Amino acid sequence: MNRIRSTAQKVLTLTALAAAVAACTTVGPDYHVPKEAVVQRDAAKAPFMGAAEKSYSSEPLPADWWHLYEDPLLDKLVAKAFAANADLRVAAANLERAHGVLEEVEEKKRPEVEMGVAPIYGRIAGASIGVPEQIPRGGLYDGDIKISYQADMWGRIRRAVEAAEADQEAAQAAADLAHVMVAADTTRAYADACAAGYQLKVAQESVDLQQRFVKLTAERVQRGRGIAIDNSRAQAQLDQLRANLPPLEARRRTALYRLAVLTGEVPSQFPAEVAQCATPPRVASAVPVGDGAALLRRRPDVRQAERLLAGATARIGVATAELYPNISLGASFGGVGFMKDFGDANTWKFSLGPLISWSLPSTSSARSHIAQAKANTAGALARFDSVVLNALRETESALTVYARELDRNAALRAARDQSALAARQTAKLYQFGRADFLAALDADRTLATSESMLAASDAQLAMDQVQLFLALGGGWENTHQAHGEGHEGKHEAKEEHVAQAGHEK
Repeated sequence: MNRIRSTAQKVLTLTALAAAVAACTTVGPDYHVPKEAVVQRDAAKAPFMGAAEKSYSSEPLPADWWHLYEDPLLDKLVAKAFAANADLRVAAANLERAHGVLEEVEEKKRPEVEMGVAPIYGRIAGASIGVPEQIPRGGLYDGDIKISYQADMWGRIRRAVEAAEADQEAAQAAADLAHVMVAADTTRAYADACAAGYQLKVAQESVDLQQRFVKLTAERVQRGRGIAIDNSRAQAQLDQLRANLPPLEARRRTALYRLAVLTGEVPSQFPAEVAQCATPPRVASAVPVGDGAALLRRRPDVRQAERLLAGATARIGVATAELYPNISLGASFGGVGFMKDFGDANTWKFSLGPLISWSLPSTSSARSHIAQAKANTAGALARFDSVVLNALRETESALTVYARELDRNAALRAARDQSALAARQTAKLYQFGRADFLAALDADRTLATSESMLAASDAQLAMDQVQLFLALGGGWENTHQAHGEGHEGKHEAKEEHVAQAGHEK
């Protein structure tokens, strides 16, 4: 037993020594955001060009931006989507898988212990174990406890852990991006359903107005103050207005189906209260948008691309370590013999020593792997730059589109008001015989067109506003605490890493 304890002490001593030596060398480049990356440019962090419009403010975007609508029903729908959406469950499963991969890689830093016991009953020939006389019948045993430790002399394991950590953080960013998409899609589906309801209401009002005009025209024809063709023209316009209703009803119904699926329900189980909505949601106040630096810090796809770049850089070190030998320290102790001799001193066995493995020639395949890893890193940097540029483009475009639609909406509202005034005046003149039928018909047609265009613009404003919030990339920040995730510290550190990219050496 003293010999076993001595052996274990030697193994532990060598393990500690190997760990100390391994900590001295880590091959491959240490990761930092490259100086040439787009995220390093001052222009990428500047205020948005489109944010100079009066409809925007430089205040930071709130985490739960949908609260800006001050709509309790919308708040409830987004909360339900976060709890039940299928895409979020997929993202959560992918994140759990990344956690598992990281734990598997980290296990390689620790000594491995293997135990095996094999009781055997039978008879063996004495000559097989060097004993000349015959071995008596009886049971045998063979047991071992093996301890091995891979000395990470060149940092291959450390680089692999770095890569796995970056992959896990990229998976976290992907889960955050899924929350951004679900929040925006839920708000968009809700806005689309309400906007379609509003357009239906406006279209129905135009139909009702035209029906009154048809009735008035029929009465004038009966009194001899009109001709039969007037009835046909009025009825034709009524039928055209009615034709606008079915597509709007289909649009509202499909929006309700989307909303049901986003919140984890089958399409037929859409929220009944949303089916009655006839007012498109809109943030009436100036929309807070922040600046480019806040955008790049907030958008999960930018963080995901940066973490993928970090992982690709770490894998250069993993490939570089292939140029050097693998060194493992190991020890085993146990016993082998007959059951009747179990515990005798001459049945114990032990071994201790390093294992060095090195594939020669190793340079050809190793350098090929290094070249591949460097190419992957170059591609990851290009993708990172592309994601940053597209994030800025999408935001600037969304700012411009929303601002210009506001201008268009104001012009359409003014036109609608004038058309309504002209229609009322023409109707009075027509009623008293001061205007002909075609003038009245044209005035009503113009008013119906103006009402329809304004309603469509109101609906488009709701969509453009949601698209702007989607481009700004918020909506995930409070989900970490809500889901009890335990990686906030690392996650915030990586956010800060991206945010401070311009100051890294």
